[in-house]
Amino acid sequence: MLPSSKPTFFCLIGPTASGKTALAIELVQRLPLEIISVDSAMVYRGMNIGTAKPTADLLRIAPHHLIDIRDPKETYSVGQFCIDAIQLIQEIIDRGKIPLFVGGTMMYFNALLNGLAMLPPANHLLREQMQQRAKKEGWLKLHKELTDIDPQGAAKIMPTDGTRIQRALEVYWMTGKTLSQWHLETHPNYSYSATVLKIVPPNRAILHQRIHDRFEDMMAQGFLKELNDLYERGDLSPALPALRSAGYKEGWAYLSGHLSLDSMIELAITATRQLAKRQITWLKKWPHAYVIEDTQQEICSIEEHIQKVFLHHPSD
Repeated sequence: MLPSSKPTFFCLIGPTASGKTALAIELVQRLPLEIISVDSAMVYRGMNIGTAKPTADLLRIAPHHLIDIRDPKETYSVGQFCIDAIQLIQEIIDRGKIPLFVGGTMMYFNALLNGLAMLPPANHLLREQMQQRAKKEGWLKLHKELTDIDPQGAAKIMPTDGTRIQRALEVYWMTGKTLSQWHLETHPNYSYSATVLKIVPPNRAILHQRIHDRFEDMMAQGFLKELNDLYERGDLSPALPALRSAGYKEGWAYLSGHLSLDSMIELAITATRQLAKRQITWLKKWPHAYVIEDTQQEICSIEEHIQKVFLHHPSD
């Protein structure tokens, strides 16, 4: 954690379908908080149902920063998130409010809380060479190559995730240092203190059922139409970061004729469960956080904890 003499911001972290948004909106109505979304999919316009983005009515009650700020054909990096986040922290504090980061994109939280290495810019020649190698040899072979160079970093990257494999190898070949080394050598230097609140569902089976039920609700709300609207634009592809999100990836395969509707639904729910599992693993990175097991029953205790912390770290 950061030094306690600094003004604080709060981070509400948890797996998908754990009740983060509902809890945050309830807290905003009790405390002088402003919400900053930490969700790599909610940044995209036109991706509302499949990301479980708050409705217009809820956003009027509790506005969220960093949603609907990019078109799906654009990218939004963890580095840009950190730049935007630090600017928003100060703006919110200047308004006499308390910043509350809410979401489940763990890489964004990790960079915000633990620092982001100032990595070298992209090398387009190296990228083109890797793309050619990947076409001939496959990303699996390049992932094995990365494992030999940086086993710790490679273990965090799926063997099919060409974008991250490419970037990790690119950084090593350009600098002689692995991504793991870069991140170890860089620490945040913020003028703020961070307080983490993490939702840890006590029952995995209940979380899985929530994921299943929520996806069924999304389908009833018109998720297929949302997907089709994106598909018919004609300028998007499944290689874009926006469309690699759980649900959208499988939905795109369905619209492309590669999956049946039943298979799409089953695979989308499975992908979301796998995402939740990875998010829960990430939560172990913050062992000293305030733990929330029941977002509805513990609301008063959570409110009291935020007030107590804020009294010790006022933002003015």
